[in-house]
Amino acid sequence: MSRVDATEPDPSVISNIPTPPFVRLPDPGASFAARAARFAELAEDHQLAPYLRFLAGVCGIQAAIQDGLPAPAAIVPEQLARAHEHKMPPLDRGGFTVDAVFAATLDRLLGAAAALDMPAPARAALDRVTEADADGRATMIRNVLAEAIPVEALAEHVFVAAALQVHFACLAARLDPKSLQSVGDGVCPACGGAPTASVLINSHRTPGARYCACSLCGTMWNYVRSKCTLCGSTRGIVFQEIEGADHIKAETCDDCHGYMKVLNHQKDDRLDPVADDVATLGLDLLVRELGFRRGGVNPFLIGY
Repeated sequence: MSRVDATEPDPSVISNIPTPPFVRLPDPGASFAARAARFAELAEDHQLAPYLRFLAGVCGIQAAIQDGLPAPAAIVPEQLARAHEHKMPPLDRGGFTVDAVFAATLDRLLGAAAALDMPAPARAALDRVTEADADGRATMIRNVLAEAIPVEALAEHVFVAAALQVHFACLAARLDPKSLQSVGDGVCPACGGAPTASVLINSHRTPGARYCACSLCGTMWNYVRSKCTLCGSTRGIVFQEIEGADHIKAETCDDCHGYMKVLNHQKDDRLDPVADDVATLGLDLLVRELGFRRGGVNPFLIGY
């Protein structure tokens, strides 16, 4: 593993460089389809090939089930105004309740997932979610939204998390990007979710600007490169990488002892925050050996 001690310069804070937009809202149909293709590509000659192919199938379902789904209810203006006044995310994950739209989303995903090739334990987990009553499903939903998934029920929650990603991405896509504001370090300004990773974008206007990618709704928000993604510290930021794979690094922080992966689209614009996070599990294992805890949240990597 290589260690780079200096924080790389952030071109977005240099004079005469255009300020990047604060947020990039998700495009639910396109993003899940692209993620499915990326998982399939990564599965070729990979040690985790069976799991990556399974996740390619899950993400393909996430894209496909949106056809004909009713649009989620719009957020009432009073809620938007209250969230803005108190610097809170407008999508209240803590107050989320199952409505007809999400129920249809989950049912469609579970039904389509039955056709996927998966090992027996995953099949049994899918059956448990499918057969769960309303209270059982509500508990799993709360666990995912609280980022508190019990270790003994990881497999079941993968399917619930996948449905929630679709639902919240559709909600976030309808927000006004100009109404969103920073609500804290490591917190999505749209839904309050934690980031999976951050991305250095390959944009003509703002090349190299960094965006955090929300693990729940897929919103991306601009965050300066000189600060720890998790705690905001500007001290002791170090980038760890596996030799020969400098397109994905782990940003470690000596203050909070956490780390977050950074994906460089300037070196490879195919990189996906969720898919490439799973495919670089080896980087996680090496960084954890150095004493850092994982800060990125990925429902497909719960337990690591």
